[in-house]
Amino acid sequence: MRGEELRTSREPAMLSTALCAHLALAAVAVEPPKPWGPCPSELQMRWYEVGFYGFIHFGINTFTDREWGYGDESPDQFAPTDFDPDQIVAAAKAGGMKGLILTCKHHDGFCLWPSAYTEHSIKNSKWRDGKGDIVRAISDACHRQGMLFGTYLSPWDRNHAEYAKPAYVTYYKNQIAELMANYGPIFEMWFDGANGGHGFYGVAREKRQIPGGYYDFPGIAKQIRAADPNCVIWGAGSSGDVTWGGSEAGVVPDPCWPTLNNHKRLAPGDPYVPSEADVSIRPGWFYHAREDGQVKTAAQLADIWFASIGRGANLILNLPPDRRGRIHDNDVAALRAFRAWHDATFGTDLAAGATITADQTRGDDARFGPAQLLDGRDDADWATDDGVTEATLSVRLPEPRRIGVVRLVEAIRLGQRIEGVQVDALVDGQWQPFGSAANVGARRLIRGTPVTTNQLRLRLRSGHECLALTALSLHAEPFSLKPGEIGRDRQGTIVPPAVPAGLTLRYTLDGGEPTAASKPLDQPLPLPRGGLVRVRLFGADGQPAGDSMSRSFGLTKAGWHIVSCSSEEREDTPAANAIDDNPDTFWHSQWRLAQPPPPHELVIDLGAETSAGGFTYLPRQDSARGRCCASRARIWLSASPTDWGQPTAEARFDNIAANPIEQVVRFAQPARGRYLRVVFDATADGAAFVTAAEVGLQD
Repeated sequence: MRGEELRTSREPAMLSTALCAHLALAAVAVEPPKPWGPCPSELQMRWYEVGFYGFIHFGINTFTDREWGYGDESPDQFAPTDFDPDQIVAAAKAGGMKGLILTCKHHDGFCLWPSAYTEHSIKNSKWRDGKGDIVRAISDACHRQGMLFGTYLSPWDRNHAEYAKPAYVTYYKNQIAELMANYGPIFEMWFDGANGGHGFYGVAREKRQIPGGYYDFPGIAKQIRAADPNCVIWGAGSSGDVTWGGSEAGVVPDPCWPTLNNHKRLAPGDPYVPSEADVSIRPGWFYHAREDGQVKTAAQLADIWFASIGRGANLILNLPPDRRGRIHDNDVAALRAFRAWHDATFGTDLAAGATITADQTRGDDARFGPAQLLDGRDDADWATDDGVTEATLSVRLPEPRRIGVVRLVEAIRLGQRIEGVQVDALVDGQWQPFGSAANVGARRLIRGTPVTTNQLRLRLRSGHECLALTALSLHAEPFSLKPGEIGRDRQGTIVPPAVPAGLTLRYTLDGGEPTAASKPLDQPLPLPRGGLVRVRLFGADGQPAGDSMSRSFGLTKAGWHIVSCSSEEREDTPAANAIDDNPDTFWHSQWRLAQPPPPHELVIDLGAETSAGGFTYLPRQDSARGRCCASRARIWLSASPTDWGQPTAEARFDNIAANPIEQVVRFAQPARGRYLRVVFDATADGAAFVTAAEVGLQD
């Protein structure tokens, strides 16, 4: 019989002195679990505590309307009209961020500080007569407002004449030293993986590639740690402290393991390297006015939160300043709405007042009992005996409560060992599944269909030694719509989504914010020419009942059909998939049989002469997002399916492999034609085939 059972089954006076002494000795002898496998460093533990912070992409690209500059841009093109660093930092802080990382130099090589090592910097722009310093301004604003400051310094430099040669590495290290000496403290220094390709390179205008190990990241890591041991190194391969989450959609794998390859389960001998998820609040990383209506909503940001923070990663959200040098009003509103969602969801712990029990506790010692999970401390754990790798926690609430999220925190300072969680809720006297997780780690948010219950059961499994859990809390989200719920059929009609009773969905088509006076979206809405639809829920009292959201549509594809295709896989990825208005299907040029590499083309009959102001291309959106995406294309609109003349537009899709979002190509002037021809000239990953979820036209 265990000591706890003895104490509860007998009166204390009936216990012998010897037995009491034995029990006291046993309690003292119970030791905490020993660390298992790789464990996070103190630096990584502090990084986890930061959790959510921002990216600031600002530079030459802001003013050239590009994502990746070529390196031949004039410094005079950098010309903010009303730069306000405090507004930028305040917007991030209001959204719940704890720090900002500034792109001090992007791939175009233009430096946002007056670097002593290059002329391609802000010191040679006309802005503020060459006396401006964006890095200093953002750094100072962060420190004034109690925010952390970090730097992004692109290893690739399309401007520098010595890039891909030994002299550039010395130049790069000198710039790192400049930033650390003059703008610290720097909480995180960011090194991305875009390395080599076509560029200006001091008038060479050529393609340059680099060998593995070119940047000497081990040497750079030593340099950074010597200058500031508290600076987290992002990227830099095995020399870094944290790594890329694997996409630019703010999503990490599930499960996400703290290894360089985050799909790989943690094992003894692995370096402990947690993931950071990155995503932009807009489709692009730099500001583009055409994306003002495509800012992510609170509901979209919430989904990202669960797919990053909720899987044990940190989250960095990009906020691109506009040409004024401020965060756009739409982005600010989205951040505030997201903060409201976050606070409404996680501001209240619905486990308050709960009773929690476990079927196994380490040494039957209350120091390791399940009550530790509800005490709000991060240095006290519920743990099981060594060798006990499965256990059940039971949570009983004081009364039935609506539960939608279960939050768990593992004792990762002892290593990450939990490899399975199943949560059940008692509903109408029956246990029913609520949700599950393949691991826990630094944070795990299990998001289920909301249920009203007063009892939950958690069955946990460890892959190693014992279970060790630090915290458990319960939460519920407010209702919100998602952009995918605003859909359009093949005839170009918006279909109203279902909304809760007592709420009305109202819309605008001019990009303006819906108000209580806006038209209700309660009937089918014809929109054959496409456009921007912005919607918001309102209660019967006329007050907003959720954040606004928007979705952009192109011309309807009713009547479109494929005339010809240079290459296709007919079994399940025919060319017709590229015009079916379904992003979940895609055209795949032939790969099973020997085929020449791109160019591959599509010719589409639009059914009637059509006018358009631009072209859109959406890469495949399945689990292989980012693979075989087109990187260059030519587009024609013509009255004839054989007489094409000069292209209506030519396009490069920079960064599409890492960020496979819809690409928009605006025509120099509106074009007309019945036939659309698209020639995909190259793929981002060099694949011999190309894919397209959708191609389309815009007004």
